[in-house]
Amino acid sequence: MLSKKTKYGLKALSYLANKEDNTPILIAEIANAENIPQKFLESILLSLKKSEILDSKKGKGGGYFLQKNPDNIKVSELIRILEGPIAMLPCVSLNHYERCDDCTSEEECSLNILMAEVRDSTLKILENKTLSDFKCGSKIL
Repeated sequence: MLSKKTKYGLKALSYLANKEDNTPILIAEIANAENIPQKFLESILLSLKKSEILDSKKGKGGGYFLQKNPDNIKVSELIRILEGPIAMLPCVSLNHYERCDDCTSEEECSLNILMAEVRDSTLKILENKTLSDFKCGSKIL
C-alpha cells in the first residue's frame, strides 16, 4: 500500500504535469486543488526538489515547477524517491538489498522466489509509465 506521502506526492506532480505551461505554482494552490495538507506538502515537494524532479522560484511569481519533462520522469523513480524500495522484502530489492536474518537459503526460499516475481511484475509496469501518463485524459493502464 502506498503511504500518504507517496500518494500526495504523485497527486501534486500530476497537478504540475497537467499545467499547460511549466510556470511556478504556489504550494497553497496545489494543496487546495488536490486536498493535501499544506505543511505536509511542503516537506514532500522539498524532497522532490532535492531529488531534482522539481525546482522552485522565490518571490513574486514563484512556486514549484517540474525540472524535467514529464515524459522523462519514470513512475518507478518517483516511487523510490517518495516511498523507498519497490521490493516488498529487502532480500529481493535491486537497489537496497539486505539478506533476511531468518533465511538460511535465498535460492530455496519460496517467499524470496515469490517476492522477486512480484517485484519484477511491478517494475515492468512502473518502469514503462511516466509522469506524462498521469495527465488528464491519459489512460494509465
